Parts: sequence; C-alpha cells; structure tokens
Amino acid sequence: MTDNINFRCGYVALLGRPNVGKSTLMNHLIGQKISITSSKPQTTRHRILGIKTTQDYQIVFVDTPGMHLRAKKAVNRYMNRAAKNVLAEVDLIVFVVEASRWGEEDEFVLQQLRQAKVPVILAVNKIDHIKDKTELLPLLAKLSGKMDFAALVPLSALRRNNLIELEKAIVQQLPENPPFYAEDQITDRSSRFIAAEIVREKLMRTLGQELPYELTVQIEQYKEEDGLLNIAAVIWLERDSQKSIVIGKGGDVLKKVGQAARLDMERFFASKVYLQLWVKIKGGWSDDERALSSLGYTEE
Repeated sequence: MTDNINFRCGYVALLGRPNVGKSTLMNHLIGQKISITSSKPQTTRHRILGIKTTQDYQIVFVDTPGMHLRAKKAVNRYMNRAAKNVLAEVDLIVFVVEASRWGEEDEFVLQQLRQAKVPVILAVNKIDHIKDKTELLPLLAKLSGKMDFAALVPLSALRRNNLIELEKAIVQQLPENPPFYAEDQITDRSSRFIAAEIVREKLMRTLGQELPYELTVQIEQYKEEDGLLNIAAVIWLERDSQKSIVIGKGGDVLKKVGQAARLDMERFFASKVYLQLWVKIKGGWSDDERALSSLGYTEE
C-alpha cells in the first residue's frame, strides 16, 4: 500500500443513456478490458467496478447500465435501478454523452444528475464523428449550459483521444483517501461473472441484429485442474424458436461464439480454457423478478 499522505481515492460513476460508449471509455482508462462492449444498446446490464491504481491515486470506476425510458420489463427496471442507485454512493459522476446526438434519454439522465450531491464532469464522446470541426465549439458551449459541470472534456473513447485530460479532471475532484483496493486488483467481479459476460459479448457480436434481447448467460461450472480451466456456460433464452438462431446451422453459430469466448477467456485468466456451451429455455425470465435474481441480477 502507499505511503503517500496526499493520496487520492474515490468512486467515480460513468452514467449516460445506452450506447454512448461508457464501457469502452472505462476499459481504455484502465488499460484492460473489464466491461463487455458491442454496438447494441443495453450491452451493460450490471454495475461493474474497474479499478485504476497509480502511485498518487486510485480511481474506482463504476460502469453502469445505460439509463433508458420506457423500461417495460423487470430486467429493464433492474438496469435503471442499478444506474440510479449509484448516484448516492460515489464521490464523482462522469456524465457521458455523444457529440452528435442529444435526445430525450440524455435529458432523462440529466434530470437524475441534478439531484446528485457530488460534482459532475461532462464527457462528450465520439467527437471523431463530427466531420466539420467548426461545429464542435458551439456544440460544447451549448452542452456546458445545461448544468453547472465541474469540467467538460471532449473525447473519443474508441480512438483514445483526450483520455489523459479526462483522467486529470477526475483526479482533481477525488477526495484524499488511502486506496480502497489492493494495487493489483482491477475489478470487484468474480471470475465466473467475467466468464459469463465474455460469452454474452460474443453472442451479441456474432448474432448482430438477430440477437434475441431475452438472452442471458449463467456459468454452471468453473473448475481449475492441472492448469486447465473447465468452464460450462448455459445460454438462457425465453422461447424455443430462438434456439435455432443461437445454435445456427449445424451448430456453426455456437461453435463460432465458443471459439471467440475461449480465446478471450484465455487472455483474461492467463490459462488454458476448456469451454462448453449449452442452450436452454426459461420462459419469461426477463420479466420475472425471482428468475432474474436466480440468474445473478441482484442489487449487491
């Protein structure tokens, strides 16, 4: 642990509507992939901590599900709660918005942030999407007028542009505290959780538009023997008709997902992995509070 008496440490929530790039931003700030990413909205379903430690500070990022309107199902309501509950538990909020788009869901998030008792930094992501750079200054001026922000940082998470400036702005707002976590710890999540998320990411990326929204992944076995990780994962769907989409012709989709997931797991866990995937049906799980809880959608 550190002997630095001026050490800064705090919890920093990344908040915003779905698909603004919060998870990509956290992964690149930490320098390691903790949160899964895809081009589909609501990829992140749980709160995930990503921890960055240096000699002078420790930032505990809290990646949150995108806050969205019209949360019809229990799983959507769970995601909104997971994001909203963070407001009272952090030292700083980074409000992530997209440079080329401000909509009613951004406005919805802003309304929640107005009740926050901590500083809010505005991170304007995807500035690389703005072709005419003369439009950027008026846009930033307009966004800065929406609330009294502690700082405003235009950036591109994907291209890693201006991330150092964002990190500096974050550190300035952190309270003086000793580190909360060991310096080599990068997340609070278990290996089982990470493995399930990796499988879900590969499904999202492989299936694209065909992806059934009512899909989740649960790890049934996670065992280490003789330097080999044995992992068995169940892909839960709501309807029989979705099985053929996920399995594919002759099992080709499931095989592709399994290969990509295994390679990612081997990188993350630094171990050889034997991965088995099963596809099962649990009718109506996404709108059933008890089923959600049994599948790991809990508030802790």
